[in-house]
Amino acid sequence: MRKWLLLLVLCWGSVAQAQLEIEIVQGNASQLPIAVVPFAWRAAGPPPETGVADVVAADLYRSGLFAPMAERDMVDLPQDAEAIRFGTWRLLKVDYILIGWVNDSPNGGYDIVYQLFDVHTQERLLSQITSVGPGDLRFGAHRVADAVYEKLTGVPGAFATRIAYVSATGEGASLRYELVVADADGYGPITVVGSPEPLLSPNWSPDGSRLAYVSFEEGNSAIWIQEVATGARERISAGVGINGAPSFSPDGRFLALTLSRSGNPEVYVRELASGQTRQLTNHWAIDTEPTWSPDGKTIYFTSDRSGRPQIYAVDAAGGSARRITREGDNNARASISPDGRKVAVANGRGNEYRIAIWDLETQRLRVLTPGKLDESPSFAPNGSMILYATREGTRGVLSAVSADGNVRQRIILSEGDVREPAWSPVIR
Repeated sequence: MRKWLLLLVLCWGSVAQAQLEIEIVQGNASQLPIAVVPFAWRAAGPPPETGVADVVAADLYRSGLFAPMAERDMVDLPQDAEAIRFGTWRLLKVDYILIGWVNDSPNGGYDIVYQLFDVHTQERLLSQITSVGPGDLRFGAHRVADAVYEKLTGVPGAFATRIAYVSATGEGASLRYELVVADADGYGPITVVGSPEPLLSPNWSPDGSRLAYVSFEEGNSAIWIQEVATGARERISAGVGINGAPSFSPDGRFLALTLSRSGNPEVYVRELASGQTRQLTNHWAIDTEPTWSPDGKTIYFTSDRSGRPQIYAVDAAGGSARRITREGDNNARASISPDGRKVAVANGRGNEYRIAIWDLETQRLRVLTPGKLDESPSFAPNGSMILYATREGTRGVLSAVSADGNVRQRIILSEGDVREPAWSPVIR
């Protein structure tokens, strides 16, 4: 197996797992000023330590497009529309104000009632109720942030999503790998599966209920599909040689994967219901890392058939492959934007790898990140951000960059090493 295919297995170090935090390291100069007033707690029982408004404000801030006002700078805390003094908020240079409260829901759980106003026109832009289960208040806050984001930007939000990543803990003989799932803001990490052997290439099903991944727990590589909620899992492929890089089709019926059953790594497609597997590529080079176009008609993959790794595409029904990327020494690990117009890649020049976007319409490459070993890009389901892995010193960390390159986030793991990020679809 060639060196570039082994990169993700070889870059682990001594690490420990901890909860993620988000820090904006590069913002947008034209952030929208918004006041997210603390939501009144009108439900029985004590309020949560972190309020709904806190979560909403943090979501909007980390998008890089909003500048939420600090609670200490708010002159009053209106809970109802009649209590909003618009002139005062205009003097404070606030463009929008979000107010609300939390009630007990008749069906159990909570109702989050909220209203969004344009401070300058006094127009009510949103007036909605989001109902959630007893343990889902934070998820409900993310849905509120999604609604506000979409109303003010015209783009659906992606805060009510999750991320998956691989973590390694310990060192030497005690080194242990874990596939972890957390909210998109890093809250509540949960280990889905653990192994003393490497775990690689997590990929979400289109409904967000399952993860496909590669495990070496049985000695050789094997592809598994696992239910996130229950832990139930099924081994999909464990033949001799390489079993790698699984990718769900947009309808969830098929899995694209890399197998070397013919003696050389090739892209295959497996129908999950029947188990039928057909070979899609046939070349002397390494063909790997398949991913689907949003319409399910095209599969993009990495191949070194031109001498160095580049992105190619082939019809999902079969046919000849065509080269996509043509700038940079190499391009690998494609992630396709939800509109199908852009391909995020790990773009290599010399010994440096950065996240870049190849525009399929203009045929131009734009480098987005400044790192020296940035890899594994994963588009957010709304196409606004790209999650990726990078390194700080000897440890792996996660970062995110906006698709236009104007906003960059550093996703901090207080101690430890993480790799292989994958952004989920919107969780309903």
